[in-house]
Amino acid sequence: MSDTIQNEKFVELNYKVIDEKTGDVLVTVDYPLGYVHGVNDVLSEQVTKYLDGKKVGDIIEVPVDTKLLYGERDESLVFTDRIENVPEDYREIGLTITMENEKGEPRTFIVTRFDDETLTVDGNNPLCGRDVLFKLEILSIRDATDEELDLGGAVDADPDLEEILSKA
Repeated sequence: MSDTIQNEKFVELNYKVIDEKTGDVLVTVDYPLGYVHGVNDVLSEQVTKYLDGKKVGDIIEVPVDTKLLYGERDESLVFTDRIENVPEDYREIGLTITMENEKGEPRTFIVTRFDDETLTVDGNNPLCGRDVLFKLEILSIRDATDEELDLGGAVDADPDLEEILSKA
């Protein structure tokens, strides 16, 4: 058994997403993320290519082009309304609100600002338009089981990274 990351190895890691300009931690996973390298695309290809050949205990920082992940920032997805038009339950920074467009397609918006007069929501992914680093710490590497190979990750685990990243 090899102790380096390569295809069909089950890998567990922790990671943080860091804003390159400010150094602020934007996202932290609260539990180890397990996936089968080369089988599961739970992490972007931009990130996984840097993991090839790494060992347990390695910590790497990977610059990520958020334009490739989320596209360009779209200012038409930012809306400001008068505070009296917004129910009190929605007046909280970071609150996510799901709305539907005219086609019935859902989109998540995040309350990004409010004051005595207005409230602003943003439908862009919070990482959109930022220069970010993924800081990854490799916790374990082992041969994946047949079931893990079929699933692409840990049995009984189904992390939703879109949900995690949308809370950034």
